[in-house]
Amino acid sequence: MKTYLALLGAGLMLTSCVSSKVYKDLESRYDELKSESAQLADENYQLQKDNNKLANEKIGLNKTLDELKAERDRLQQEYAAAKKSLSGLRASYDALEQQSSAAISENAKRNRDLLADLEAQERVLDQKRMELEALRQKMESQAGRVAELEGVLASKDQAMRTLKEAISKALLDFEGKGLTVEHKNGKVYISMENKLLFNSGSWAVNADGRRAVNQLGGVLASNPDIAVLIEGHTDDVPYGGNGALEDNWDLSVKRATTIVKLLLENREIEPSNLTAAGKSRFVPVADNTSAEGKARNRRIEVVLTPKLDEVSKLLSQI
Repeated sequence: MKTYLALLGAGLMLTSCVSSKVYKDLESRYDELKSESAQLADENYQLQKDNNKLANEKIGLNKTLDELKAERDRLQQEYAAAKKSLSGLRASYDALEQQSSAAISENAKRNRDLLADLEAQERVLDQKRMELEALRQKMESQAGRVAELEGVLASKDQAMRTLKEAISKALLDFEGKGLTVEHKNGKVYISMENKLLFNSGSWAVNADGRRAVNQLGGVLASNPDIAVLIEGHTDDVPYGGNGALEDNWDLSVKRATTIVKLLLENREIEPSNLTAAGKSRFVPVADNTSAEGKARNRRIEVVLTPKLDEVSKLLSQI
């Protein structure tokens, strides 16, 4: 890629008198895009990992809450029995106090000591009861946050399903022309084969492709809370064109950035929501041994991901 940028920079300076600063800006932008793509992949993996962790924690929380309730019931039964015993001992003590023999006085003393022990135990039980109640409230609070998080995730998944339907409707004219729209794993994937967008070896968008991208941009402009990743893909045939491009890596990146620039013609789309990436021939969706498979692999994929700021905030509170 650096070789490509060097050639591109040299070509631009020879043909268009572009300054070296423009070349450096292009090289810096490419590095930023590559880093952003890796960061998005890491974030997606972490979100899936966090979601699995939350499901396991919820199972553990429910089990612990049931155990606490059983322990509370047992302590309440012990407390009731102890209280009943205390009432009986107090009645016996009152009767014994009315007698004057030395033996009765000794028994009264032992009873008083026993009463003191029982009262101390009662205070301990009260303390345990308060601690259990505090723990129960904490567990219920955490369970509530987990339920809220699940609700947010479900809401975002439903929003992505609705977005998928809106995109399918907007691109209905292009069904059967190399375009598919799919919802999976909480994201929306839009695949457009190159026959819909570009001529062979070119990154200039044709008339049908421009119309499809513009209609997609209309839907994206109405959904500003969506991150948009545009990926360029090629088949395994080495790039044989002339000019500034060196190989399929260059071609896939150039096609992805072309789609980004076309989307940004819609001024209602936030540029920070868009990311371009080139995958070359390394993420095929079909066998490259047939012409049909190669055609499917030459494509632009647009991956729509909901922004998860609200989910991250809830995770930090658990």
